[in-house]
Amino acid sequence: MQTTTLSQFSLRSAIYSGSNSRALVPDLFKGLGAKRVVLFSDRGLEKAGVVEKVAQIFELTTKGTGPELAGIYVDIAQDAESRSVNEALRYAREVGADGLLAVGGGSVLDTVKGVKYALHKGLTDIKEAIPGGFLFEQFPKASHIPIPHIAIPTTAGTGSEVSPIAVIFNEDIQMKGNIINSFISADIAVLDPDLTVGLPPAITAFTGFDALTHAIEAFASPNANALTDSHALHAIRLIEKNLPLAVADGSNLNARMEMLQASLMGITAFSFALNAIPVHNFAHAYGALFRIPHGLANAVFLPVVMEFVPSLYLPKVKELASALRVEYQSDDENESVLAKVVEKIRLLQVKTGLPADFSQYNLTEEDLERVAGAVAKDPAAVSFPMPKELIQAVGQQVVPIAVK
Repeated sequence: MQTTTLSQFSLRSAIYSGSNSRALVPDLFKGLGAKRVVLFSDRGLEKAGVVEKVAQIFELTTKGTGPELAGIYVDIAQDAESRSVNEALRYAREVGADGLLAVGGGSVLDTVKGVKYALHKGLTDIKEAIPGGFLFEQFPKASHIPIPHIAIPTTAGTGSEVSPIAVIFNEDIQMKGNIINSFISADIAVLDPDLTVGLPPAITAFTGFDALTHAIEAFASPNANALTDSHALHAIRLIEKNLPLAVADGSNLNARMEMLQASLMGITAFSFALNAIPVHNFAHAYGALFRIPHGLANAVFLPVVMEFVPSLYLPKVKELASALRVEYQSDDENESVLAKVVEKIRLLQVKTGLPADFSQYNLTEEDLERVAGAVAKDPAAVSFPMPKELIQAVGQQVVPIAVK
């Protein structure tokens, strides 16, 4: 049930999907008016040959008839660190870029959103935009940013190619900040499953759980509506079906394509139903302090939070169960259906080889105490504050040493 009568839904990115759809990129940039494009990515994708696969497309463009590749920047770090954003921004200015091409996972996509925003605002340090860790701009304060921008996701997780949100890590205060502005998303998103086939099974799994978390938190949100529910529910259906297939066989192009589209739908629902997001709240805090990949943090926290904060999920749990193909009787109590849903999510963790806790990070009881404060201070806690006892109880489930 909605808690407000006003809602906004403005997916502004054009979406091109399909095998080898990356071949369209130079013409798409030409249509956007770009002449000097910088390709932004990371070292891992450079090593995997993905950067070259995209860069070589520009060599096929007849000289003088289309945009040129003015440079390639691949020094983007995990979590879209603010220093990475600032260095990428400096590079874009040095080579005179007038078009931005983001090729990568959430860190790359969010970094380029930060570059775009800083170029538009004339900033040299992205931290100037979010000194308190959170910036929310709506129309008309938020308006069109005339910088041609195309995003090609190489993971099916964040959906950042179309979302109006950039999550940027502030190293100085060890916190993930947020810029929310409907015009920082890419003008065009290109979903090419060929560029995701080399993604390792573990990363495929936890990025897929990131998309699942977006969809479930959107569906459970007090601000959910028919538009967001339609995207969230179908994203959940697609992920439940295709994530195990993509993990088991990375070359399954159909599963990879379905996951890319599910990721996009999940973040769309999440962005426009944004309110109570306790799973992301925990994931942001633990990720910032202990450098746990965001998708992995969401994967571990999702079933735990659903157990410990049942009030969010109970009102619509039977619809959620149906989307996850969980069997139940029409007269079953919502509490018992929620237990089955959590069991199904844990089974999906096992099927995709994901851990149920953070044992591999060797966290201590002192770490658990420290992170409790970070959870409470995270920007996501504003809409859904959690008592200290709840934060500690959830932490004890994911940090095994704390319960010894």
